[in-house]
Amino acid sequence: MEGCNDVTLCLSCLNHSFIPLTMLPCVCWLQSILILLSSVLWTLGENCPATCLCPDPHTVDCSGRGLTRLPDEIPLDVRRLLLADNWIPRIPSDFLVLYSDLVYLDLRNNTLSHIEPGTLSTSSRLVFLDLGSNNLTEIPKGTFGESRSLIKLRLGNNPYLSMVSEDAFLGLTSLRELELERNALSTLKVGALSQLPSLRVVRLEGNPWVCNCNFANLFSWLMENSHKLPNGVEGMECSLPMDGRRVSLTQLSKDSFRECQATLTLTDLLIIIFSGISVSVVAIMTSFFLASTVHCFQRWSKGTKGDEEESEE
Repeated sequence: MEGCNDVTLCLSCLNHSFIPLTMLPCVCWLQSILILLSSVLWTLGENCPATCLCPDPHTVDCSGRGLTRLPDEIPLDVRRLLLADNWIPRIPSDFLVLYSDLVYLDLRNNTLSHIEPGTLSTSSRLVFLDLGSNNLTEIPKGTFGESRSLIKLRLGNNPYLSMVSEDAFLGLTSLRELELERNALSTLKVGALSQLPSLRVVRLEGNPWVCNCNFANLFSWLMENSHKLPNGVEGMECSLPMDGRRVSLTQLSKDSFRECQATLTLTDLLIIIFSGISVSVVAIMTSFFLASTVHCFQRWSKGTKGDEEESEE
């Protein structure tokens, strides 16, 4: 069969070989498959970015390639994009605009310091997103837009991540797994978690939580949703505000935060101050009005008496 590179030459090649004619259909079918496979492999190699691997038509694997920026010429129909273990510092805000089929994005262990709001909202089909082991410092509102298809979100092992907005995950109605472990969080608004209706698993261990009044609401939520923590509340600790001593959440109860119930929040203080100012302004205006009325009445009384005296004379 040497030299047979075209299906149409199958019969002529067989005439010069010792293959029986009864095997002709099988041999021609096998030759067609080999030609098709070669064509597919050639196409994959042509569309695959340099230094990356493409094990199938919809997967691009650029993990551990020492990349300092996102690779060029990523196929538009990519579904799984693996970029872990590189040195990528940022994602352009318009990067995902063209990749509407992307469902799996792995960016763990890079040098990302922030994600521009709206960057990920354009990937409407994204199901899995890994941003763990980066240098993120905060997760502001609008970071994920309303990626309603997102099911698993990894944000753990970001040693400088100290702030998560209360509306950071707003709109992620399908999110089931959220990882925020081993970051630099000392507090977290309960609203960030309570507005995730599909949440089944959340990891929060390994953060420097502080057992103060800001932690009280989160503590109550954790106790009520301990089944969502892989290791339960036993795997979480917080620091006492008085001496900084670390204690397990199992050693605390709602009574530990009883004094916080009488503590006024900043909003409460602003309401009280504004109410006081409003009352003062109303009191001043009322006093001025009464004083003006009395003054006018006195002048009117004097004028009336003068007219009566003149009429008597």
